[in-house]
Amino acid sequence: MLNVGFARHHADWNWQGVSSPFTRLFLVTDGEAKVYLPDKAVTLLPGHAYMVPAYVTHSYECRGDFALYYLHVYEEFKNEASLLDAYDFPTEIEIDELDRMAFASICHTFEGAALPSSDPQSYDNTESVADSMERYHKLPLHDKMLLRGFALSLFSRFVRYAQPRVWTEDERIIRVVSHINEHIAEAITLDELASIACITKSYLIRLFTHAMGMSPVRFINRKRMEHAQLMLLTEKISVKEMAYRLGFSDHSYFIRLFRQCVGISPQEYRKRNGRN
Repeated sequence: MLNVGFARHHADWNWQGVSSPFTRLFLVTDGEAKVYLPDKAVTLLPGHAYMVPAYVTHSYECRGDFALYYLHVYEEFKNEASLLDAYDFPTEIEIDELDRMAFASICHTFEGAALPSSDPQSYDNTESVADSMERYHKLPLHDKMLLRGFALSLFSRFVRYAQPRVWTEDERIIRVVSHINEHIAEAITLDELASIACITKSYLIRLFTHAMGMSPVRFINRKRMEHAQLMLLTEKISVKEMAYRLGFSDHSYFIRLFRQCVGISPQEYRKRNGRN
């Protein structure tokens, strides 16, 4: 957990091109606003909770009074599949008064975890993320359990309406995705993945692309670039070392790929987010 709190806005929640290595959960209490996602515009209304997954570029629009609770959570670098990869989650769900009361209680208990400002540049940066992570890791175990329990409880509302993605029904793709996640920091070849799936390389590419909506190579690179963004915010290592740790033998190729996927170079990403 990075941040949790309550915010009240007066036509001042208007931020463009926001993308972060953490997932945002909102619970709206008053007013109305909009979130623009890559494939749709969502109107935020009272009595509903909303999810914006990590690494999804989005924008906010607020033209009047608007109030919401918010929770920011991130997944540490783990060699396992993410729930966000395995399920199609709803963007919006209905909530009840007990959910609102639980959110209010958590915000009151952890007042120090509130955002310094609604401007993403004030908190979506190296110093702020590092401070939030350090604050969480220093919490006593019972507080960590309380926060994890609350986050899981809120996520469970979304999981209830989530749909398993096509690939989770094919044991061959499950084995391939598991291998990719377990060896994301190593060189991974298509021949190796085809052998794991017990099919030919050409059929693997067709099968994987149909199930995942992208080729195996693109999926591997996407996962590595996601890890890279989190590492740039949280670790004091060179871009060259980062490339090698993510399975790239050529750090120049890593830089080109990062620019292609994120829009700027790793150095620019790090500088923009407050770490030189």
